[in-house]
Amino acid sequence: MNRTTKGKRETGSKAKLVVSGRRTKPKRTRDRFAKKQALIRAALGLFASRGYEVATTREIAASAGCAEGLIHRYFNGKAGLLAAMIEHRVSKDVLDFSHPLRPAANLADEFLQLVDREVERIWENRDLLRVCIPRAMVDPSVGSVINKAFLSGRAKAISTRLQHHESCLTLSHDAMEVLAHAVGMLGLVFGFVRPVLLGHDRLGAKKMAAAVARILVGSPAVSVVADRSPLSGKSPSLIFS
Repeated sequence: MNRTTKGKRETGSKAKLVVSGRRTKPKRTRDRFAKKQALIRAALGLFASRGYEVATTREIAASAGCAEGLIHRYFNGKAGLLAAMIEHRVSKDVLDFSHPLRPAANLADEFLQLVDREVERIWENRDLLRVCIPRAMVDPSVGSVINKAFLSGRAKAISTRLQHHESCLTLSHDAMEVLAHAVGMLGLVFGFVRPVLLGHDRLGAKKMAAAVARILVGSPAVSVVADRSPLSGKSPSLIFS
């Protein structure tokens, strides 16, 4: 074998190693992402069925088919895993909200549509709420995360959507905030508290949410007059007709 042929083979071999090396990094990234998602899903199931305090990192890792050390490497322990679960859910909700429902013909119908959707969203998150609400009683930081993820943050997006209706042009900022938060509270009460905590029939709870929403906004038109700020502690004057 001459030196030229040998040199070409060595060069080709090195090129393969370089290409192989380039392909390795994305694969590792995908593996890391897949393992993190598996751990989050396993933790959600075990936290909801056994309780946050009882479920161990060893059980979570076994259920996910991963090494226990990855929980500490990726999430810095069980508390970090819980935070990642909430963040994952919030990210999904933001993505879902970026593809909104078709706008309704008027503000009243829009409100009813959003309440119905919010009840469904909270129901879909029932396992996460089973975990988070008990934790919030002993860890205020978890309560703050719940408020941001399921109420306050969501209310801003709902308020923005409601403002597309001409009926809202005459509403004060506080009145709009009342409507937006009402959507979230109805979702929490009839999507989680009644069907999950109180054991009420889920479809019955959903119908009741719609009935309450109709009473709040009336149909087909809505008129809201806010003489005083409901956020200032004074008595607001809200008229729905």
